[in-house]
Amino acid sequence: MTRRPLRMCVRCGCTTDSPVLVHEVHAATGPGFNVYACPECAPHYPPQQDPLESFDL
Repeated sequence: MTRRPLRMCVRCGCTTDSPVLVHEVHAATGPGFNVYACPECAPHYPPQQDPLESFDL
């Protein structure tokens, strides 16, 4: 039996078994973390951007 992920929505605070990744928080020291939203709240977040795109290479 496969267990579905259970996460709390960052916007409404409800728990969901269908979380949508809306943001990845990168940390300079130590591990970063992911921010999830429920499918109803996820469209209210802008698309994720690659942090490396902000550098002129």
